[in-house]
Amino acid sequence: MIKAILARRKQGHRTMGYPREPALLPELFRGYPRLAPELCPSGCACCVSVCPVGAISREGGLTLDLGKCLLCPDCSRACPGGAISFTSDPRLATRRREELICTAGEERRYATELGRELLRLFGRSLKLREVSAGGCNACEADTAVLSTIGFDLGRFGIQFVASPRHADGLFVTGPVSENMREALLMSYEAIPAPKLVIASGACAIGGGPFVGSPEVRNGLENLLPVDLYIPGCPPHPITILDGLLRLLGKMP
Repeated sequence: MIKAILARRKQGHRTMGYPREPALLPELFRGYPRLAPELCPSGCACCVSVCPVGAISREGGLTLDLGKCLLCPDCSRACPGGAISFTSDPRLATRRREELICTAGEERRYATELGRELLRLFGRSLKLREVSAGGCNACEADTAVLSTIGFDLGRFGIQFVASPRHADGLFVTGPVSENMREALLMSYEAIPAPKLVIASGACAIGGGPFVGSPEVRNGLENLLPVDLYIPGCPPHPITILDGLLRLLGKMP
């Protein structure tokens, strides 16, 4: 016991300071996109052609759909003028699907907090049941990290629970495979009302790299009402945490 206490004292405080302090992210981290269509050569569509999920469009101006984007570097590498690049900003979550479409010069949009009544119910204690609806386990792994000592999601009153009957909402990852569709809907029905639905990752939002496959439902949009969209492939734990804190009005 004494050795354990001395070891803890030597290790010191390990929980990260976010959101009070800036997040420390890897040098190669790709976050919110930066679009500069004025740098794009006239008539060029290199970025559109190389995007594996059709997240980029040149119709009516350069746009990038974060709900589809895998945050891969293919578009930025292909663009000869550097019209598309990615910042290190991990704040990507929004409340509405259309707010994930990025347009050059448009005002940045962040996830907004729940209404007063839902904040009264969930603001101090939010229990989520995670459902992996056919995911590859990348989103699931980054979500699990939030419960470790480095992030300590519980300090914000947010926890993942084992049963939907003990939950306030669903946290869904994966493109919703046909084999998981019924289980997902049953989990949703088992949660007492009022309840929340969170779509985490490109797959849960719109199918991700599996979009168009007859074996998946291309995400949650046509199945359940979504209260929070967290893009990424997979979303970084900070991106997930930031979205949840904004939803609960816990950002400083």
